[in-house]
Amino acid sequence: MQPKYKLVIFDWDGTLMDSAAKIISCMQIAARECAMPVPTAAEVGHIIGISLKPAIKQLFNIQDEGLAERLVLAYKEAFVSKDDTPCPLFEGVNGLLTSLKEQGCVLAVATGKARRGLNRAWQQTDTGHFFTTSRCADDAESKPSPDMLLQILDELNIRASDAVMVGDTTYDMQMAKSIGMDRIGVSYGVHAQVHLEALSPKTIVHSIIELQDYLNAR
Repeated sequence: MQPKYKLVIFDWDGTLMDSAAKIISCMQIAARECAMPVPTAAEVGHIIGISLKPAIKQLFNIQDEGLAERLVLAYKEAFVSKDDTPCPLFEGVNGLLTSLKEQGCVLAVATGKARRGLNRAWQQTDTGHFFTTSRCADDAESKPSPDMLLQILDELNIRASDAVMVGDTTYDMQMAKSIGMDRIGVSYGVHAQVHLEALSPKTIVHSIIELQDYLNAR
């Protein structure tokens, strides 16, 4: 039996990995080290999903490239070596990915993380083997541009109508909607359900198990 979607594209942070607390902490560390106002958790949560430098410019409302780069470097250093907040996979992720692969789905990742960050996460969680391809901040325009999705579709020679984007932010929903791709919102990430619903997802799920049930249903 054919799977519901030929291609399932996942966001990473807040969708498969529970990393919001670490991202928030590291952004606050970077702000203090660069003598900038320390953002609240809600303020950082709003920009999670965007590629790092555009996210920092938006968060701190700055255009100064030098300052933005210092904040980027401070954030990266905090993430790698100064902050030990755990970043586990959400419960059920390995089962979800295994189930989809067994059905014959092609899996991909579209993330605002840098390539080094995604590779590190894959190594730490032993999940990289599930994914046929991925697009990161290094490879494409930042969300909500659909560039990541268009590149993935082109590489795999799969139509948007045969694919679905799964994510926890409005940026994920926007980039899929702009090319007519189905999208599934997850409510357990960083953006409120009401904002995800405004972008007409096929459904909103509240757990990985619920997501698996939806993708397995015919």
